[in-house]
Amino acid sequence: MPKNIDPEIQQDLLTRLKKIEGQVRGIQKMIGENRSCSDIVTQLAAVKAAVNRVGFSVLACYLAGSLKDNLEQGKEITESMDDFMKIFKKFS
Repeated sequence: MPKNIDPEIQQDLLTRLKKIEGQVRGIQKMIGENRSCSDIVTQLAAVKAAVNRVGFSVLACYLAGSLKDNLEQGKEITESMDDFMKIFKKFS
């Protein structure tokens, strides 16, 4: 992620991650209470979707920052895209 990430975006990401943390704790409690597999899977799907949303936000920040930096340095955009694809493949 670029070092100059917008503080508002950074705060939003941290807030989302705290919510995910709470969801995961809830799932642990559900398992401890021997709740139904259906309920647990539903919550796992919600966590997975939330993590993906955070990941895509981070990827978007990375791409925007990388493009900006490379343009300022006179580099080709394809260089930014190659770097982005490497990072994207790790996420997907």
